[in-house]
Amino acid sequence: MRTLAPHVGFASGCAITMIAKQALERAGIDGYAHHGAHLFRHSLATDLLRSGASFAEIGQLLRHRSIDSTRIYAKLDIEKLRELSLAWPGGVQ
Repeated sequence: MRTLAPHVGFASGCAITMIAKQALERAGIDGYAHHGAHLFRHSLATDLLRSGASFAEIGQLLRHRSIDSTRIYAKLDIEKLRELSLAWPGGVQ
């Protein structure tokens, strides 16, 4: 894609992934299971879940056929859940 005319589309879907991978490498960001453009899908799903969106809403946005696919993308924040949880009566303090 070019900023000046003539605007030309990417040759393939892999082009965005390669651009994202190169940008992550230049920024020194590594250690993620999913690199490139796919990382954005995981981040979006997790951020939407944190903002209160349901798995069904997130799945619809990501165009998933199965809620199981959405569960892979949207990660629960365990630390936030701990903050919200109530102590179990008679449990560990």
